[in-house]
Amino acid sequence: MSQTKFKPVAEQLEYLKKGVAEIIREDEFVSKLKRSHDTGKPLRAKLGVDPTAPDIHLGHMVVIEKLRQFQILGHKAVFLVGDFTAMVGDPTGQSETRPPLSREQVNANAKTYLDQVFKILDPKKTEIRYNSEWLDKLTSYEIVRLCAKYRVARMLEREDFHKRLSEQQPISMHELLYPLLVAYDSVMLEADVELGATEQKFNLLMGRDIQREYSQESQVCMTMPILVGLDGHRKMSKSLGNYVGITEPPSEMFGKLMSVPDDLMWSYWQLLTVLTDNDITDLRRKVAAGQAHPMSVKTALAKRIVCDFHGNEAAERAASEFQRVFRDRQAPEEAPIMKLPRGPAKKLTALLVDLKLIASKSEAERLIKQGGVEIDGARVDDPRKDIDLSEPADFLLRAGKKKFVRIVVE
Repeated sequence: MSQTKFKPVAEQLEYLKKGVAEIIREDEFVSKLKRSHDTGKPLRAKLGVDPTAPDIHLGHMVVIEKLRQFQILGHKAVFLVGDFTAMVGDPTGQSETRPPLSREQVNANAKTYLDQVFKILDPKKTEIRYNSEWLDKLTSYEIVRLCAKYRVARMLEREDFHKRLSEQQPISMHELLYPLLVAYDSVMLEADVELGATEQKFNLLMGRDIQREYSQESQVCMTMPILVGLDGHRKMSKSLGNYVGITEPPSEMFGKLMSVPDDLMWSYWQLLTVLTDNDITDLRRKVAAGQAHPMSVKTALAKRIVCDFHGNEAAERAASEFQRVFRDRQAPEEAPIMKLPRGPAKKLTALLVDLKLIASKSEAERLIKQGGVEIDGARVDDPRKDIDLSEPADFLLRAGKKKFVRIVVE
């Protein structure tokens, strides 16, 4: 097997530290990088993910982007699908025991998850493993031996468990097993580095302990920050509606990214792109000095992220569409068409609600008074305006900056 020629250790370290919350321990990481550089043997960087849901958003991609950076440097990216542990359920952040998933649910989620992940990772250079390969085969004796390698008192120091105990909330036995099982994954994979979000720190640290118990060198833990959502305040979450889904259409992704507050976009540059810290610092300096406009820098960010998931051509089209619709206030080339049957006239406010462009009539009235509604490019100022639906018609309706629909009365 030919040896890999790696970049200097200092250069690798600087690149891999970009955006990282914590490295435990950094001196061990430097030693591992040095040994890898001298021997030509790649580090095994592990990322374990339980496929508990079929869709992922940019918040999930932060640690996957870091795994890609290991891959870019020539190290082995090990993507572990927790098909066994997903059925157990990760207690991290849970205030109560949650119902386990079925094998069928997990398998279906795993397939769609990998399809999405491979938009970022190079599938030919990624080692895909499933922890059912070994966890399904553990005997009762081996499980008891594994449990004997960790103290209950230390397990209950975990914040989630400690909080639930103090609030007299139940903790099931299988939840105590979860951290041990994911730690055992690191033993079976002989991981040099494990990646995870900051909230996964306890699980990652347990991997270090259990590897030592099995006479292996402890992995280095590398935690990544939680990505703040589009609202600029809270963790990116589908339930909060402040997310960017990676399977969303390019134009929708682009528009959402352009809504990110200016001061937040720098963390997106850092956590979601391969741009170096020096390059990001240079961009920030140019914006601060007035040599670059924040909008143009944000446009470059949106194009780069959309390109990752949809390709360069789609990113360019999305950028052009955004320019036309949101900055030049023109209609999109492919505005959705809504066909309506002929009938009596309808109040514009009622029509906006019926088309689900606005949530309520009072909100529609307020938007009209603010000049936010247009018909065929002409602003409508009267909230009491009636829309004639008695004859065939075709007109473009705009509500707010982003919502366009072509109305066809037949």
